[in-house]
Amino acid sequence: MGGPQAILGWLMGALLSLCDGLIWSELGTAYPEAGGSYAYLKHLYGEKTWGRAFSFLYAWQVLISAPLSIASGCIGFAQYISFFLPNASHPFASASLFGVPVVLSGQTLIAMSACTAALVVLHRSIFAIGRIARWLGVVVGLTLVLVIVVGFTHFSPRLAFDFPPEAFHINHAFFAGLGAGMLISAYDYWGYYGVCFLGAEVRDPAKTIPRTVLGSIGVVATLYVLMNISVLGVLPWREMAQNSDSHARTFTMAFFIEKLYGHAAAGAIVLLIAVAALASVFALLLGYSRIPFAAARDGNFPHGLELYTRNIESQCIPF
Repeated sequence: MGGPQAILGWLMGALLSLCDGLIWSELGTAYPEAGGSYAYLKHLYGEKTWGRAFSFLYAWQVLISAPLSIASGCIGFAQYISFFLPNASHPFASASLFGVPVVLSGQTLIAMSACTAALVVLHRSIFAIGRIARWLGVVVGLTLVLVIVVGFTHFSPRLAFDFPPEAFHINHAFFAGLGAGMLISAYDYWGYYGVCFLGAEVRDPAKTIPRTVLGSIGVVATLYVLMNISVLGVLPWREMAQNSDSHARTFTMAFFIEKLYGHAAAGAIVLLIAVAALASVFALLLGYSRIPFAAARDGNFPHGLELYTRNIESQCIPF
């Protein structure tokens, strides 16, 4: 949107997520079962009629959509780790598969290792996973708070609210920018419904699920809006918009910290952000694992996956 008015995208994204979160809260409270959307489709459209067909299709499409979701977190992790390995993005092998180019680089291996690490960590009891999730949540939360505190201790209102002429002029460009901002914010808010996939394992779901879904939206929205305002108060947005340095654009938070405290501090914040990206992979794998479990239990997945079903019932994450 070309200025601080881009914060509108975060506010509108939060409002959109809140509307969606109310629906997830209602469904999660009504059907606190493993699989989230899988269970909702099955119950809402009839377990022996269209509901079985829709839940079947949903479970199988997850085999495509879930890896893409998880891969986005792995890619983010790899990109931030490449801050320490500048040559990691250089390809060392390439091929073509059905006309689609396949490129291997150091970042590819880092992304794959992130997914593997999350799988290994998840292969333990649900109680141990709960403790790990809490610690990862603390790291993510403290990282955001750290950026906010640093930004506001060096805050310049003149920079933060340096609106361009006609910043709120309603035209096609305004709505195109707002839409792009909401798309980014929706991705960052994404995940508030993860608890719904674990409905069968939640204590007092009628209270816990709505509080978790709506509370996470509120907390994340507050932290992200404050973080963006604090960064705008330190980094002149006009200079960043004209900056052709891809390094500064890719590692904006590192550039932000480096400007204030030097390169070593920038490396520390990059490492914390990489851990946050890894935490998202951990959470996505945990939630998505319940969908094939629920489908296998209903006979919508191959019977060979019943081994995973038994693992889950013994409070062990299968993958």
